[in-house]
Amino acid sequence: MKLSFQNVCKSYGSNRALQNFTISMTPGVYALLGANGSGKTTLMSIITDNLRADCGEITFEEPEGRPENILNMGVRFRQRLGYMPQYPGMYPNFTVEQFLQYMAVLKNLGNGLGRTEKRSLIERQIADVLRRVELDEVSDRKISSLSGGMKQRLGLAQAVLGNPSVLILDEPTAGLDPKQRITIRNYISEIALNKIVIIATHVVSDVEFIAKEIILLKKGVIVDAAPPQKLVENMDGKVWLVHCAEDDVPTIQNQYLITNISPSGDSELPACLRILCGQQPFASAVPAAPTLEDYYLQLFGEKSEHFSK
Repeated sequence: MKLSFQNVCKSYGSNRALQNFTISMTPGVYALLGANGSGKTTLMSIITDNLRADCGEITFEEPEGRPENILNMGVRFRQRLGYMPQYPGMYPNFTVEQFLQYMAVLKNLGNGLGRTEKRSLIERQIADVLRRVELDEVSDRKISSLSGGMKQRLGLAQAVLGNPSVLILDEPTAGLDPKQRITIRNYISEIALNKIVIIATHVVSDVEFIAKEIILLKKGVIVDAAPPQKLVENMDGKVWLVHCAEDDVPTIQNQYLITNISPSGDSELPACLRILCGQQPFASAVPAAPTLEDYYLQLFGEKSEHFSK
């Protein structure tokens, strides 16, 4: 199974939201990372056919099949697609179970089965996804009474209902507590074994350990795309810890890209700064293990253009 993008472009007037977006995806998690306005939402809207690209082509290839343009596939592709928008619209007077039953009808689950078999299939799938997103105990509650985190998990449940081949998730862990984030992250990682999962997120830690590939977008252009560990390796020897006096913090902030300020535990040098720099910034600086967030901030931070300091 493969989803391929070839020179996909989209502009809004003079603003080029996507520029020659070209990449191929096979089963696994692909994370879209970038600042607001980088083109993530535009790309997802094009895949879901809510927006038409100005140029380029997206093709989908089934196992043992041949590549087909997703626009030519039409309903056949949309039936293989699950989508969780960042702000999913839901009917507040529906219960959780009623909403998923409604979505099952829209997705035409059990098409071709008899009435009894179809109902049984839908009930089993709903019960399974509610259990996996930890909403099985509130299935009879109205959506209007759910917390923001519960609604977020319900949005994911409706997306995976029907076992889609391609799953698009926009900020899937927004509003979740740490335990729920881990549960959902593990669930996404598990189902991605036989699906193409595209996640748009601002939370780097949510995808650092589950993504097959990270796609970094800046003003509609892919600036890098590789497995997380390969991206992290770009920061070897470029992350430093420096202890300093509080009065020195503003001066150092003006000179270098600082990703974190924390107490050092030293009464004389109470501040500990995490600095991104291509060379040792101070004689007292010690190297630190890099993370994906370090690489992200090096590319998109306010002082990224001064990284060579």
